[in-house]
Amino acid sequence: MPTLQEKVAESFAVLKKIQDEGIVAIQTKNMTRTHRERLVKSGFIKEVMKGWYISARPEEQTGESTAWYASFWGFCGDYLNSRFGNQWCLSPEQSLRIHGENWSVPNQLPVRTPTGGNKPISLLHGTSIMDVRLNLPDRKDMEIKENIRIMTLPAALISCAPAYYSNNTVEARAALSMISDASGILHKLLEGGHSTVAGRLAGAFRNIGKNVIADDIIEAMRTAGYNITENDPFEEKPVTISSERELSPHVNRIRMYWADMRGIVLENFPQAPLVRRNTDEYLKYVDEIYPADAYHSLSIEGYHVSELLIERVRSGNWDPETNRKDKAYADALAARGYWQAFQAVKKSLIKILNKNSPGTVVSNDHSIWYRELFAPSVSVGLMGASDLAGYRNQPVYIRKSRHVPPRCEALRDLMPAFFSLLENEAEPAVNAVLGHFFFVYIHPYVDGNGRMGRFLMNVMLASGGYPWTVIPLETRKDYMAALEEASVRKNIVPFSRFLAELVQKRQ
Repeated sequence: MPTLQEKVAESFAVLKKIQDEGIVAIQTKNMTRTHRERLVKSGFIKEVMKGWYISARPEEQTGESTAWYASFWGFCGDYLNSRFGNQWCLSPEQSLRIHGENWSVPNQLPVRTPTGGNKPISLLHGTSIMDVRLNLPDRKDMEIKENIRIMTLPAALISCAPAYYSNNTVEARAALSMISDASGILHKLLEGGHSTVAGRLAGAFRNIGKNVIADDIIEAMRTAGYNITENDPFEEKPVTISSERELSPHVNRIRMYWADMRGIVLENFPQAPLVRRNTDEYLKYVDEIYPADAYHSLSIEGYHVSELLIERVRSGNWDPETNRKDKAYADALAARGYWQAFQAVKKSLIKILNKNSPGTVVSNDHSIWYRELFAPSVSVGLMGASDLAGYRNQPVYIRKSRHVPPRCEALRDLMPAFFSLLENEAEPAVNAVLGHFFFVYIHPYVDGNGRMGRFLMNVMLASGGYPWTVIPLETRKDYMAALEEASVRKNIVPFSRFLAELVQKRQ
């Protein structure tokens, strides 16, 4: 007679086979009722709607959203394909977000299909699918990306509502910046006789500095006999003009968001101190605040540390080989890594206090901080040295967040662009706030991004004479909510005010 554990293992093997086939949206037909009920009870799958499930982790607490947000796009693709076959695609506006590599989980996913029900389909955690009964674009105007059917970039730009440009300025400009010449979009404009849309697109391209494309649209439409009036759909000119050569939507978006957000940061942040401490005085102050910094930063990440543990690993009075069976072994490794990384950060801080470019110093040194952060785990064999070489090479998901960090393939372009922004920014407050935010937004590492972001924030604060600032564990909920608001809705106001208030308390 098989034990309960053996029965669960048998059901898990069925689930593993389904996962290996690339199925995210698990239907009742994919497994027997016995296996399904056993997996639900043991926490390996959870119900999304009647008859549909996703994989989950047994250790996830009730109401936890991480598994759902990580599965959202895969589930929607499987579900929509099962229900509508190839007779569906996302709305032009959502298609543009996907073209721009914005995979944040929307509250409602708008879908076009000739057999739509014109009503929302409720999913988990307040999300839904809205299948609207509309005719589809021509087959040549649709494509598939990550199992999601979207309009091609030219078709989506032509079909999107005029208000999209003013309501989603950065997303719209990022999509426009991906067009390298007018040929693809002109074919669609002429084919459909879209003279009004042509005028709007010409104005939009001129707004972002792509004058050649704008002129080509105007000239070609007029040559074909259309009356065309150029009309800029954006309400204002961008602070940053798109590069003719830069076609990466990631890079263009981060540059435009930085330009939009920096003024908000300056409005909310206190002025830098008029009288700055000398280097020795500032370093002494940083040493004194280290125990509190380590305790709160590690606790925010879920480690269980105490002042005693922090002091023990700082003094070296801890031998990893004799502590392997300690319940706090992982916590001690993290605490020791934090101490070693902090020493590397201090070396960078000295360079910055001695008037070296903060952006250049961080660009050159951040990989050293990261290696030291996890060096203890390498020394005891829990990680390989190769795991600390370069940026992540796999997707990551942030616990409880709708924000999906950029894919690993984008990091090659994104990280140099990020450090270029730091190097070219004259305001320390902007570098502190946006440096922290965009670092965790990009999430270049599999782990340690929050700690690295706070290190970056503090060396940038120091470059402006601001005090080294600890983010207290007690404020974790507000801290994470402010980051989520900035990541998903691109609203930097709460995060800039949150950090400004902490800095003011330290001054």
